Amino acid sequence: VFPNKPDVEEPDLFMDWEKKTTYKNEEFEEGVLGIAFHPKFKSNGEFFMYYTEVPHISVISRFKVSKDDPNKADPASEEQILRIPQPYWNHNGGTICFGPDGFLYIGLGDGGAGNDPHKNGQNPKTVLGKILRIDVDHKDEGKKYAVPKDNPWVGQAGAATEAFAMGIRNTWRMSFDRKTGTLWQADVGQDFWEEINIITKGGNYGWNLREGLHKFKDGSDAKPELIEPIWEYHHTIGKSITGGVVYRGKKVPALEGCYLYGDFVSGKLWALKYDEKAKKVIANYLLQGDNLPVMTYGEDEAGEAYFTTPFGQIFTFAKAQ
Repeated sequence: VFPNKPDVEEPDLFMDWEKKTTYKNEEFEEGVLGIAFHPKFKSNGEFFMYYTEVPHISVISRFKVSKDDPNKADPASEEQILRIPQPYWNHNGGTICFGPDGFLYIGLGDGGAGNDPHKNGQNPKTVLGKILRIDVDHKDEGKKYAVPKDNPWVGQAGAATEAFAMGIRNTWRMSFDRKTGTLWQADVGQDFWEEINIITKGGNYGWNLREGLHKFKDGSDAKPELIEPIWEYHHTIGKSITGGVVYRGKKVPALEGCYLYGDFVSGKLWALKYDEKAKKVIANYLLQGDNLPVMTYGEDEAGEAYFTTPFGQIFTFAKAQ
């Protein structure tokens, strides 16, 4: 935790969770994967964290800040609200965020290995390969959360009612446009294609029948219910998409309404201009050519965007001088 100023030399520790999670090294995809502050954080001091436990368990937990210092978490306040066994160490997904409806959205992967061997993406009975939507302010019987009654698979026998959308390979960051409420998701590809999706309730985004706009291995040539990505790029350009945010700040007017995203492997950064009414991409601007591996994006209360790299750096955007 530190003031939002560029001259800060050293942050204060908010919480140390290193010994409680399964992070091994930079080759693995486990560890602390996401944090989301409750919409009423200023009054209730609650935040939520997505991390992994041994052996390959995804955990969503509720925490509170210290009663003595709101800039420090209280580790003892942890309440695990959701535990999801994973078959492998990879494709855990990695975003939790609150929507305009006040519900918590959780971006999960297909469970890992490669090619989705358990067919989780197209299986409505598992939460793997899905984006979840849960109510953390209420509790259903036997659960630490409630399932919103209008979730798309509520009432279907055997279905994972927490699911909001399906056909997901490996969400690596998703976010809501603070102006329109649109949910943007970046899905890391398998063999050839990285993709960006606009997520809607009950949507099926194709994995593992399709990768991007293309038939995947023995997948179906055409299923009308599958929702196509709004954008894709080939692995000759980049091999691991990092989803970002729609820019709604004031410092860089040229980026207004653009979806900022990057590629972790190639180090490229882009700004995607999308017309939601016409449902088409207007432009895709290259902001940085290479060597800037973005791990995650964020935004402040004013809508200014930030991103981080593996090198302990935090960047923001500014007009060219």
